[in-house]
Amino acid sequence: MNWFFPIPPPPQYSPIVLAADGSVLHAYLNPTQKWRMKTELREITPALRKAIVEKEDRWFYWHLGVNPVALVQAAARNIFGTGRTTGASTITMQVARLLEPKERSFGNKLLEMLRATQLELHYSKAEILQLYLNLVPYGGNVEGVKSAALLYFQQPPDYLSLAQTVTLAIIPNRPRGLILGKNNAAVLQERNRWLRRFAQAGLFPQQDIEDALLEPLQVRRHAAPALAPHFSRRLVRQFPQQAIIRSALSRNKQSKVEDLTRNYVRRLYERGITQAAVLVINNRTRQVEAYVGSADFRDFAHQGQNDGVQAVRSPGSTLKPFLYALAMDRGLVTPKRMLPDVPTNFQGYRPENYDKHCNGEVTLERALAYSLNIPAVRVLQELGVPSFTDKLRQAGFRNITRNAPRLGLSSILGGCGASLEELTNLYVTLANGGRYSHLRLTASPKTSSNRLFSEASAFLTTDILAQLTRPDLPLGAASSLRLPKVAWKTGTSYGRRDAWSIGYNKQYTIGVWVGNFNGQGSPALTGADVATPLLFDLFNAVAYNSPNDWFVPPAALDFRLVCAETGLVPGENCPNQLIDYFLPGVSSGQRCQHQREVLLSADGHFTYCRACAPAAGFRRELYPNLLPEIAAYKEAQGIPYRRLPEHNPQCQLVQAGPERAPSITSPTPNTEYVLNSHEKQQLLLSCTTDNEVRQVYWYVNDQFLRAAGANERVFFRPPTGPVKISCADDHGRNTDVLVTVTQL
Repeated sequence: MNWFFPIPPPPQYSPIVLAADGSVLHAYLNPTQKWRMKTELREITPALRKAIVEKEDRWFYWHLGVNPVALVQAAARNIFGTGRTTGASTITMQVARLLEPKERSFGNKLLEMLRATQLELHYSKAEILQLYLNLVPYGGNVEGVKSAALLYFQQPPDYLSLAQTVTLAIIPNRPRGLILGKNNAAVLQERNRWLRRFAQAGLFPQQDIEDALLEPLQVRRHAAPALAPHFSRRLVRQFPQQAIIRSALSRNKQSKVEDLTRNYVRRLYERGITQAAVLVINNRTRQVEAYVGSADFRDFAHQGQNDGVQAVRSPGSTLKPFLYALAMDRGLVTPKRMLPDVPTNFQGYRPENYDKHCNGEVTLERALAYSLNIPAVRVLQELGVPSFTDKLRQAGFRNITRNAPRLGLSSILGGCGASLEELTNLYVTLANGGRYSHLRLTASPKTSSNRLFSEASAFLTTDILAQLTRPDLPLGAASSLRLPKVAWKTGTSYGRRDAWSIGYNKQYTIGVWVGNFNGQGSPALTGADVATPLLFDLFNAVAYNSPNDWFVPPAALDFRLVCAETGLVPGENCPNQLIDYFLPGVSSGQRCQHQREVLLSADGHFTYCRACAPAAGFRRELYPNLLPEIAAYKEAQGIPYRRLPEHNPQCQLVQAGPERAPSITSPTPNTEYVLNSHEKQQLLLSCTTDNEVRQVYWYVNDQFLRAAGANERVFFRPPTGPVKISCADDHGRNTDVLVTVTQL
């Protein structure tokens, strides 16, 4: 029978997205522009089932789709004109008619009866009743009891009172005459009439009937649920065939986060900032509990329908914590390790700190807490860009994965693309001790995880990010009683187009992006000034009752004494020492040599090497063993330090070695320089040297140019074409670079 008379396809439902508690977050019209939300079997309460069956088809559970007794009675009434004219349609026959609407005729009635019998053979009674309740009309474009319950009573069917349940049971036969919200008085009168009939039939307890008769009916049509619009649209597109999508979102948290974000951004309008996006993740389950793609989905003037959670933007400095965590796992650094923070040319790339100021040398923990750029680039150079981007690939950074071969040192300062979703999940990885897994948007089972960082490096990074002595703490926040206990990191992209602040505690990780979807920057757009205040407000609203526990050091972490000057294992000449964390068996055991012993002439005017030292008449002293770039920085800034006297001029030994040769910082090797000949533009020559070097000698195409001080800046007009630049120091050590010069 099904082969030549196929069963009609299931109805097209309105997609709905449920919150974690089962309530409807967001509903959409079905493809025929009707509100037809699917009623689940568990939502059909005994009261609703009894009322519908008693009113529409009291023999529903006894017939096979057609009630012959009712047909005979109806035929007699219609032929002889006695009693009320009726069609004697069963619930199953009504389902057949609603699935395949046709004109009323005797032939179509027979087809309807045939279809009803087929449906009875194919579906259970509960499923037929479910189909009926999903298809019955309620006037306009509202179909199904769930749609009516939500649009008129703002409750699902299983949360309705007896009076509300009976109200929805009596309307389907008269959807044009009994219109909720327009003629409530007529609906109330009809409801009470049926309540009394149900009382006579003993369908419900008498007290329940009396209470229902006293319940007023003051309803109107409400808008469909519309929380989490970006999130819901994303899930509906991801699961296009599902009528009901069960998400992990918390309705309460979502509502709070939406309100906070909308009201916060309104205060930023006058500063040229119009949008924000927020993501709240439960660290333990990895479930997304709040998702705000824009400040206002309906704000078309500011492109509010764009989803800022998935948008690829410049991450600013938000990736620095993961660089340092990875470097600690490779044994390159520890929190107290000193890093150079001086102007540096990394093969043509010259990063600057945010405030254009250098500090000489800083510890890793200060470099991260103060988000210094130059130390981060130096660590990335030592670690290797491929090692870093490979970790980000493992963490699901799609844009970075695609562009990995083209990424360089600037990627750590925002020279790559990332989304709020990717960044926030990476911070969840820190909160979970270095273990990464995918975010869960729905109530799906947990996915497997993999380790990106050790638990020890994750804790050390968290310990630094929880410090309050830092420049990105909002003004006045330190004295606030509502300052949450979180570890957080801010970021600001180039041109102040994106402001980020991502924080976490043991329970939650919250990511915040603030900016404009059109990419327009604003002088006020910084992570500390506009993103972190919202982050703190969100933590106070979402996690106000979180347990007051915090991360504890893992067993794999230990303490050791290090030199206060370098952060390395103390050497022979390290009187100032302090305690530092380290990873046993991983962290470098390199001994400190920040001071070196020098053989000094009796008058202190020059030094001896081992080859030229006299038998007597000299003394031993300790001098700073500075890196050339640190020495050059101190010279340029006029910072006093003990500079090594020049070497014994009578020494005949040439100390030539490439590891101590001058390092040319300008011009950049293998670079083309385009100069304007009319403006008589010149090239800058500069270098860094060992601190005992006093003079250097510059050569151009192997022709002597001039002598200069070790830290002196020299300008000259180069010839056109390939140019070889050479620099030799007063110890005979030499370095060459090749450049190309074009004259316009």
